[in-house]
Amino acid sequence: MLYEYKFFIALGKTSFIEIIALFLLVRLLLKINKLQISNTLLLFAGFIASFSTLPYVWFIFPKFFNFNYAYGLYAANAEIFVFVCESIIYYFLLRIEIKKAMILSFLCNLTSFLLGLVF
Repeated sequence: MLYEYKFFIALGKTSFIEIIALFLLVRLLLKINKLQISNTLLLFAGFIASFSTLPYVWFIFPKFFNFNYAYGLYAANAEIFVFVCESIIYYFLLRIEIKKAMILSFLCNLTSFLLGLVF
C-alpha cells in the first residue's frame, strides 16, 4: 500500500480516536457543558488539531529524523511537537485555560498513541 494511502487511513483513525477522547474529556473530566462549548466546536477543534499536525509527523519529520535508525528520537520529537501545537489549537478554538488545553492535548494524544500501538 502506498505511503500516502496509509497516511489517510492514519488520519481517519487518529481523528476518530482523538475526537471521541476530546468529547469525553471535555464533558466528563473538565465538566464543560454544551452551552459553554458546543458539540460542533468540539468536533471542529478535534478535526483541526489532528489535520494540522499529522501531516507534519508523516511527511516533514521523516525528512529531519531517520526513524529507521532512531525511532525513539523521531517519536519523542513528533509527540512533543503535536502536544504543543494541539494545546495551542485547543486553547484558541475552545477558549479554555492553557493548563486545560495542555491536559486535553496530552490525554487525547496519549489515547491515540496507545490505541495506535494496539491496532
